[in-house]
Amino acid sequence: MELTEKTLKQNFVHHGRILQMHVDKVQLEDGRTSTRECVDHPGGVSVAALTQQDEILLVRQFRYPYGEVVVETPAGKLDPGEDPLTACKREQKEETGTVADSYIPLSVMYPSPGYTNEKLYLYACRITEEGSQQLDDGEFLEVDRVPLAEAVALVERGEIHDAKTQVLILRAAQLVRDNLI
Repeated sequence: MELTEKTLKQNFVHHGRILQMHVDKVQLEDGRTSTRECVDHPGGVSVAALTQQDEILLVRQFRYPYGEVVVETPAGKLDPGEDPLTACKREQKEETGTVADSYIPLSVMYPSPGYTNEKLYLYACRITEEGSQQLDDGEFLEVDRVPLAEAVALVERGEIHDAKTQVLILRAAQLVRDNLI
């Protein structure tokens, strides 16, 4: 088995500021055809920013699609052609006012492979400098410093719902445990 699908036709149904959506006709491996609904996304970044006291910075922000405040690690989308590490540093500075001297690339995450090509680049760092937030126009969020052990417990109890944040908290805890950060 090759586990491939061949695109036969693409029909773009939406060209937005961030997202594009298309409905594709594909040929399956056995020769039959099917339909795929796809969302194109430029990709994003997120960072587990740790203080010297093993606190992780988490942001609380209203997320319209869910209609609620979501707890997340600092994150943002990539600009066209932007290097993920550059975007990571930019988003961390904008949302938390902090910077670090070095960053550990952790992984690339596919948040919803069934319908989007979005890739999230995940990083960890130790904060070396603190300043003030530089939020984008129309961006409103609050920053919390949460002891890493408490953040792990929040994930374990199912109180943090954001997937990238769950992954980053657990990976950051491993890095601290193994003295790698």
